[in-house]
Amino acid sequence: MAILLFLVVCLVLMLGYPVALTLAGVALMFAGIGELTGTFDSSLLGALPNRLYGVINNPILMAVPLFVFMGVVLEKSKVAEQLLTSMAELFGRFRGGLIFSVFFVGMLLAASTGIVGATVVTMGLMSLPSLLKRGYDPAFSAGAICATGTLGQIIPPSIALVLLGDVLSNAYQQAQLKMGIFSPKSVSVGDLFAGALIPGLLLLVMYCLYTLILIKRKPEQFPAVLDKRSIDLSFVMQTISALVPPLLLIFLVLGSILLGIATPTEAASVGAFGALMIALVKRQMTLPLLKEVMLSTTKITSMVFLILIGASIFSLVFRGFGGEVLIHDLFHNMPGGLIGATLLVMLVIFLLGFILDFIEITFVVVPLVAPILLAMGLDPIWLGIMIAVNLQTSFLTPPFGFALFYLRGVSKELVSSSQIYKGVIPFVGIQLLLMLILSIWPELITWLPSQIYG
Repeated sequence: MAILLFLVVCLVLMLGYPVALTLAGVALMFAGIGELTGTFDSSLLGALPNRLYGVINNPILMAVPLFVFMGVVLEKSKVAEQLLTSMAELFGRFRGGLIFSVFFVGMLLAASTGIVGATVVTMGLMSLPSLLKRGYDPAFSAGAICATGTLGQIIPPSIALVLLGDVLSNAYQQAQLKMGIFSPKSVSVGDLFAGALIPGLLLLVMYCLYTLILIKRKPEQFPAVLDKRSIDLSFVMQTISALVPPLLLIFLVLGSILLGIATPTEAASVGAFGALMIALVKRQMTLPLLKEVMLSTTKITSMVFLILIGASIFSLVFRGFGGEVLIHDLFHNMPGGLIGATLLVMLVIFLLGFILDFIEITFVVVPLVAPILLAMGLDPIWLGIMIAVNLQTSFLTPPFGFALFYLRGVSKELVSSSQIYKGVIPFVGIQLLLMLILSIWPELITWLPSQIYG
């Protein structure tokens, strides 16, 4: 019944029904069937009120609406537009310079907002027409924009890492209790932020190296901008004014977390306030725009919490059918032990990324498999970052990669769906290569958290 429950949920999601209602509705339907057939004890549902209250009252998850607000404000206040213009004029004089400006601005925008959709849409609207006009390859341009947008998944402060931090903290405590450790430690969001810094920057470097290889092989597809602007004082001041606000905001938010000055929620509130101040200084914030920002923040936050509530109901029913014991036995009997079990989990998450969003996978799959893997001795920070990088590919994998939909929605007739699909495939390969590198050298993830937090 546990396996059938999981398969039916995936099938209903593929039919296009709302995620949160599907998770809760199918789980409760199976609970009713299980009660009638004697395979499920409905008294387990009595734990639901406390579980749901714990979800809503979780202080870590309060960072989600604040980070979303910060990202939406920066998106609407044209910070990215000014930054891209300055970087394009700076790097555009070199062959392939526009693509490198897209990578650089996308990284800053990802670090500032942590929202994949906002980054892809913003970069698609601003940079794709210019790239195509200059003669850049349409497929590669589309793939580069989509891949750059997904950096928001791994480069902190990331909403995905905030959600993963909460899930993994609970999983780690469960794992330690299973091992007889009755004063369990937790995994903080700051640990994941520190662990994600080097892999995130390494991924950006790999994007750039891949682009340099293409420039060497097909230089005609990566022209330099002809109308070069001389570097004078006004240009320097324009570049500084475009660069300083997002860099300062990133330093305040990320630095305060890594240095232990503020919790993620407190740092998120600083980021939200800082983004609002940037918009006011740039004279972009108006009452209608503020209303639009608040509505967008409310919609995104409501979606996240509703999915989390549905996932809590699903996981409770899944455990009631013995699903946790089933997974435990499967992992412990897996050839290769811990390595085999980890490979299986990563493969399942990668395949589910073709049909599910990262939020569903984070709330549904990770709580089921993480406690068992951690009890088998896996490092929680390494596991969290590996899952984050794996989930990052879910935005790029056809047919349901959300980054592909975002770009297709704003590109209109500029590029075709087939060109977008063709363009993202090499970047999916690069992300999988990064996972292999992190598996061979786990210190790339664990070194910085150990230096900061000991």
